[in-house]
Amino acid sequence: MSEKVRIGVVGTSWWADAMYLPALTRHPLADVRGVVGGARHAHTREFATRWGIPGAYDTLEDLFAAGPLDALVIVSPNVHHYPYAMAAIARGLHVLCEKPLALTSTQARQMAEAAERAGVVTMTPFTYRFMPVNRYLKELVDEGYIGRPYHLNLRYYTGYGRSGEYSWRFDLDQAGAGVSGDLGSHWAYLARWFYGEITAVTAVFGQVVPRAPRPDGVPFRAAEDSATILLEFENGATGSLHVSSVAHEPGPFGQRHEAELHGSGGSLRAFTDWDTVQRVDGCRADEAATHELPIPDRLFGGARRDTVGNTYKDTFREQDNMARGFVTAIAAGTPASPDFRDGLAVQRVVDAAGRSAREGRRVPIAEIVADEG
Repeated sequence: MSEKVRIGVVGTSWWADAMYLPALTRHPLADVRGVVGGARHAHTREFATRWGIPGAYDTLEDLFAAGPLDALVIVSPNVHHYPYAMAAIARGLHVLCEKPLALTSTQARQMAEAAERAGVVTMTPFTYRFMPVNRYLKELVDEGYIGRPYHLNLRYYTGYGRSGEYSWRFDLDQAGAGVSGDLGSHWAYLARWFYGEITAVTAVFGQVVPRAPRPDGVPFRAAEDSATILLEFENGATGSLHVSSVAHEPGPFGQRHEAELHGSGGSLRAFTDWDTVQRVDGCRADEAATHELPIPDRLFGGARRDTVGNTYKDTFREQDNMARGFVTAIAAGTPASPDFRDGLAVQRVVDAAGRSAREGRRVPIAEIVADEG
């Protein structure tokens, strides 16, 4: 495809505003033709005007009827992912759909299979895969720094759930899962990326902050606000993921990431404070002390390193990562990554974690796959 990629966007949230439109409008081959914003009509029109988008629509059908598109970017609440993606795939559109990919792995599998039958490019954008810290960890693991993987620990602490306000992210009917899907899906992706296929899950969920009622008064099933998820890998390694939306973390982003990877050949540790520190340390089995492993400049690709926020902005707005990479893949006729198959694999982990927490038992991934029909 030599001409521009005509794109429709579903969603006008702060995430669309901060992550997607800055990236898409900077891509020389991206042509955002319309945006769907739902019931907030004035907000949708203001969003479209601000980003120079010619069309502002109330429904996906209105967007489709307005003119031809090549791709759809879905940045809406999880409950919409499956119907919107399936409608786009049925029209032969390429689809980027936010994570977690669907409400259930059954939906995610149908999405992945439909996209493969249609031959369209897909992406499930697990953001942190593109950050230099995690790309360096991946390189080191693949190069054999830790030898045979034994276990890993990944931690994601933030505080967006501390207020107790109603949010669709804690409404099981709207989100499918709570923090295990919202944050845990990121870490499940990285764990699988680092160590390979996950075969079983055991999880304990926390629900400590009372949630305000829905604005319309309709009762809802409140989801977990923290989760501890234990993983078993096909290669015999084990892992733990600890994700929390109720942790007080000061700083401009209000979050922190920590990682530990251990194996026969040594250990790796990573820390990102989401202020000024993004660091990887290591110690091989024949070394007496842990020391910093400076992240190579090539992994920053010109992104600023003074603050984590600036690295983050440049990684996604200026480089061919995530949304920009999706557009480039469409234009080049090549696959994008992570794709819907990756999203499906992670969705199975999220579903297994939910079942484990509810039923108090270890859940094999094969059980989730069998239930997909």
